[in-house]
Amino acid sequence: QVQLVESGGGLVQTGGSLRLSCAASGRTFSRYAMGWFRQAPGKEREFVAVITWSGGNTYYADSVKGRFTSSRDNAKRTVYLQMNSLKAEDTAVYYCASGNPPVQAMSVTSWYDLWGQGTQVTVSS
Repeated sequence: QVQLVESGGGLVQTGGSLRLSCAASGRTFSRYAMGWFRQAPGKEREFVAVITWSGGNTYYADSVKGRFTSSRDNAKRTVYLQMNSLKAEDTAVYYCASGNPPVQAMSVTSWYDLWGQGTQVTVSS
């Protein structure tokens, strides 16, 4: 079965940290870029970060740059999102996604064809 399963979400205070994980099964994990997106209530899903298939390149939304770090372990078929210095505005459901977008479209949701179910991150002020 082809799927992505996120974990690691939860409730944290402002300034705290969380690490999200996304485990893949059913496809050749190492051939795909892995993206992170988030969706807050009443808002559209937005790009957070992406890591290329080799892990050699990462790209971040301006809102999380310097605070979030994406990494991957292809042997474990898992991608991670380390989130530090969390803010109330980071509260959202976080999704991982798999795809092969071109560099200029790595933040575009339609380029990702496999999505996880999401994990809730709540930052309390």
